[in-house]
Amino acid sequence: MRSSPLSFPHAVGTALMLAASILLSGCVVGPDFAPPALPAMTQVTTAPLPTTTTSAATTGGAAQNLVIGRDIEGEWWTMFHSQRIAALVVQALEANPSIAAAQATLRQAKENTRAEQGGFFPSLSASSSAEREKTSAVTAGLPAGTNIAPLSVVGASLSVSYNPDVFGGVSRSVEQLEAQAEYQRFELEATYLSLAANVVTTALNEASLQGQIDATNEIIRLYRDELAVTQRRLDLGGVTRADVLTQQSNLAAAIATLPPLLKQRDQQRNQLATYLGAAPSQISGPPLDLADLTLPEELPVSLPSAIVAQRPDIRAARATLHAATANVGIATANMLPSITLSGSYGAQNSSFGNLFTPAGLIWSVAGAISQPIFDGGTLSARRRAAVAAMQVAAAQYSSTVNAAFQDVANALVAVQRDADTLRAALDSEQTAASSLAVVRGQYDAGAVTYVNVLQAEQLYQSARLSLVSAQAARFTDTVALTQSLGGGWWHRTDIDPSVADCCGIFK
Repeated sequence: MRSSPLSFPHAVGTALMLAASILLSGCVVGPDFAPPALPAMTQVTTAPLPTTTTSAATTGGAAQNLVIGRDIEGEWWTMFHSQRIAALVVQALEANPSIAAAQATLRQAKENTRAEQGGFFPSLSASSSAEREKTSAVTAGLPAGTNIAPLSVVGASLSVSYNPDVFGGVSRSVEQLEAQAEYQRFELEATYLSLAANVVTTALNEASLQGQIDATNEIIRLYRDELAVTQRRLDLGGVTRADVLTQQSNLAAAIATLPPLLKQRDQQRNQLATYLGAAPSQISGPPLDLADLTLPEELPVSLPSAIVAQRPDIRAARATLHAATANVGIATANMLPSITLSGSYGAQNSSFGNLFTPAGLIWSVAGAISQPIFDGGTLSARRRAAVAAMQVAAAQYSSTVNAAFQDVANALVAVQRDADTLRAALDSEQTAASSLAVVRGQYDAGAVTYVNVLQAEQLYQSARLSLVSAQAARFTDTVALTQSLGGGWWHRTDIDPSVADCCGIFK
């Protein structure tokens, strides 16, 4: 019996109804991802810290209040009220190649996710062909010498193929790729945060070294002045040649400390150029002056549960755990039956004019199911490996959380202790300066020897350099605390639109 061409739509409808019933009865295998529980503790340090740091009447000596629950600005570096710092960070975020690489990696991950989502839909393809051939009589089974006319065959068809996601293998694959894209999203945020923090810290270190260089130059000038005075006293017979040689040695020792400081400053400048996406020869301008910066009077302190939500590295580790969990579902689905539905509809005839007549219509509907029976234990082993990988990701997530809490605790302790250090350094510097002035007066009056003057000068030199380092530490501690808390990325508005959130998966 000849089948009617109109039977094809009926057959397709039956196939689609079958596919729908299969999908409705299907399930997504594998464990569903559940975000790890938030920590219940209320502090990250062993003992509660004071809410206010000590103060000192010098650069970077303002008292800072630790405010629990205070939010962090997206452009947190503006809290120093320095146009120079703001300009450096903006340039780095715009020009550093690591930002461009992280953005491109995120775009790649998102496009891979979109590509995998195509597995939810049927695939449709069209084809057409035209052929003309002449065969021999022998090939056609006719007597030799029979003339066979050339034969023309033209055709056009549409083919559809569909693999119902009965056990959720495609769903888990998409879920895995979405988690990988989320990982790249927070890797991008971590790149933004670390780059901004490195730029600010490097600029502060350069300023600190420049301050130490200035202090050393001043000490060298004092030593030279003292050497000139000692030389005149030698000419007048007031001191011995040994006193002059001792002062010369003291001056030479102070001069010898200058080149290492200059080297470190120049290396910091070269590092800063790299962060800015430039060569060392392409940046200019003097280093920052710490006296031009404002130390923030309020610092945020986040609860442990907020730290877990804010830190980009923790969010990235959670995404890795999510991807590993979805991979267990993929491995499980690969062990179960797979179904393929296909169909084609078209026409074939001897000429284009007769191509779409009822006599030339052709169609087919097919379904197939396959089930792995024996594979030498490969699929089972792969699933066990996926479970082990999920366990690894869970352990690494816990390690990342603990390391984050350590960072925050270290930063909080540094904020408190370095404030105490600055006050002590200021007291030491002021005491050393007063002591040097007194000893010099006593020496001028002949009450002490020149050895006492040298000892007082060395103490003052050491105290002065320690003060400059302690001043810079107050600013770098603020940067470290802000970075350890996540840097306020959730308030940033400078994200490249091409890598902005789509489909709501990065909330």
